Amino acid sequence: MSPNEPAALRIIEPVSGSADVPVVGMVGGGQLARMTCQAAISLGIWFRVLAGSAADSAAQACAGTRLGNYRLLEDLRDFAAGCDVVTFDHEHVPGGHLDALEREGIQLRPGAAALRFTQDKLAMRQRLSGLGVACPAFASVRDLAGVEQFAAGRWPVVLKAVSGGYDGKGVWVCHTPAEAAVVLGHGLPLLAEEYVAFDRELAVLAARSPHRQGAAYPVAHTEQRDGICREVVAPAPGLAPGRAAEAQQLALRIAEQLDVTGLLAVELFETTDGLVVNELAMRPHNTGHWTIEGARTSQFEQHLRAVLDLPLGSPAPTAPVTVTANVLGGDPDIGDRAAIYHRYAHVMAANPAVKVHMYAKQPRPGRKIGHVTVTGDDPGDLLDRARRAAGYLRWGKEDGQ
Repeated sequence: MSPNEPAALRIIEPVSGSADVPVVGMVGGGQLARMTCQAAISLGIWFRVLAGSAADSAAQACAGTRLGNYRLLEDLRDFAAGCDVVTFDHEHVPGGHLDALEREGIQLRPGAAALRFTQDKLAMRQRLSGLGVACPAFASVRDLAGVEQFAAGRWPVVLKAVSGGYDGKGVWVCHTPAEAAVVLGHGLPLLAEEYVAFDRELAVLAARSPHRQGAAYPVAHTEQRDGICREVVAPAPGLAPGRAAEAQQLALRIAEQLDVTGLLAVELFETTDGLVVNELAMRPHNTGHWTIEGARTSQFEQHLRAVLDLPLGSPAPTAPVTVTANVLGGDPDIGDRAAIYHRYAHVMAANPAVKVHMYAKQPRPGRKIGHVTVTGDDPGDLLDRARRAAGYLRWGKEDGQ
């Protein structure tokens, strides 16, 4: 279904409700909703998903799936009517619809005011800067003259779409005015940011409940290529204890100041001068998939606990080191779901400790279709094992990651 086409709201499979057990509804049918559904099963709560298609990742796994268009207020309203609380697996629901739902008494967690700071990058930068949080220098730009004035001769400059970007989409690193002119030609509202020379990228997850209980996970090191997270190592190797505590406290502070309910993912640059906030997400996040095997409470269970105002679970690690490698779609001629399934035998026999998570998504080059996780003691060894497994699932060979 095209996101611009209306869809009749219908039930794929009915969900039996109980007045004594809450119903959590998640808008979005991607892999985050799919894995949240798995956590909801363990908690014994009712869980519903608003998906755009029966082929969506979560729709294939969640009995409480409704088909509808998240861009249509009526579909959102009908979906929310059967839920005690509504949460999200993406940031793309129109802000005006969120405001309307809240005016009608629908419980959104996080709320519309908080979500604005993930939907509008300019508003996010302005709010964080007002709180004294270190961010890249930034400016709203409308034309090439504005970009050149911001750059002041210091290139490259990062141009970002103010809204709608994800997984590297909507972000352009421009090395010359000519490259910036091409981006400006897209006609999008843009934000110019300084190009930050960082040592590495980090991510920290924090959870916050309506009763203001908070919990922060160990800080992870993330490896990003082409705007896509490829690998996560948790805890981040070689991170000074003081720096780790600083990142966790920063995430909890941002969650409190922005009134986040649920999970907050804070993506950071580690620089010689300290930590710089790059991006925010108010939902389970790709950088937190390691928590399924690597933490006492997974990010998906934690998000449900938080939005239901249950006591938060322990974020403590279950092993000294956890490594996750994402599985991306490879060559379309050899990368369909059946071919990937037949590669399981090799991956599982080569390393029985590798945990494989596939999202039931049709592979295409560069698309995240699953991840693998390994726990142990040696980050280098675990990275090698995770890369081999992810590479074989993607390409049919261990050196293809």
